[in-house]
Amino acid sequence: MTKFAAIASALIGATLLTGLVSPAFAQSGEINIYSFREQSLLQPLLDKFTAETGIHPNVLYAGDGLLERIKAEGELSPADVVVTVDIGNLVGAKDMGITQPITTPDLQRVPAQFRDVDGDWTALSLRARVFYVSKDRVTATKLTYADLAKPEWKGRLCTRPGEHAYNIGLIAQRIAATGLDATREWLTKVRDNLAMPPNGADREQVRNILDGTCDLAIANTYYMGVMLNNTAEPEQKQWAESARIIYPDADTDGTQVNVAGGFIAKYAPDVDNANTFIAFLLSDEAQEIYANTNYEFPVIPGVEPAPLVKSWGTLNPSKIPLAEIAAHRAEAAKLVDELKFNEGAQN
Repeated sequence: MTKFAAIASALIGATLLTGLVSPAFAQSGEINIYSFREQSLLQPLLDKFTAETGIHPNVLYAGDGLLERIKAEGELSPADVVVTVDIGNLVGAKDMGITQPITTPDLQRVPAQFRDVDGDWTALSLRARVFYVSKDRVTATKLTYADLAKPEWKGRLCTRPGEHAYNIGLIAQRIAATGLDATREWLTKVRDNLAMPPNGADREQVRNILDGTCDLAIANTYYMGVMLNNTAEPEQKQWAESARIIYPDADTDGTQVNVAGGFIAKYAPDVDNANTFIAFLLSDEAQEIYANTNYEFPVIPGVEPAPLVKSWGTLNPSKIPLAEIAAHRAEAAKLVDELKFNEGAQN
């Protein structure tokens, strides 16, 4: 059996295992990408990559199960590069043994706290966990994460469920910054300041500001841009226009960020093309595409965010390494359960 036939056989077997439909993968002059990211977000980057390198990408899009799929495929996996979101997925992939070191020198352009110490993964863009506050009912222009626990916010906070990866990331960052006991006390007070039990996604929290349910919502920055430009659901523009963004701890320890990132699969059939693709994603040109397509922050210093994003203020990201934050994710999840965070205020 040729190598290509073996790869195809493994892919068919994995398809039967997972129920996903796979594209036709080839090897020469091509690259095989597994992507958690939506096609509309990745396609502009792929088009530019092909135009500049002549390398054709074959992409498998899926919301869940890609890491497990690669693990199951083993040495016969056709995956060259995996593009994903959330530090948990990147660290988890390394822990599963499905990564290999990225060798392109361009990796050194990424600040150390946003890449693996061994080069097994890298951030490709940043998303900040910030405060959306009512334009009508909140006068503050500077706030900290610690402020969420203060009595003046009683009954005024909204957020999505605590176990969601976005909130787990924030809680894990607080553990890394202040310790487990201090974070338990903080999260208890945040819970008791909630206007209602957590539900919905980030955009719904901003809607809650418009209807007066709460005055401050915890959400990711890029949703502001998505809502302001959502022609399919124009009511979301009204949600966004009712709020303004505050970057927590902007003048001190910095705002908590999570990432979209990528890694090269351990058994990548074409390691050279994989490194070429990672290098492209870390180029100024690709970073600008990231910034303008989804209102995310470039990970490469000196590359400017989209003009709309710049209008919200300046991001000062936390300097705590992402790997250190990821190490506290299990503790964060336990706190959410222990404190019954999703039941809302308990006094």
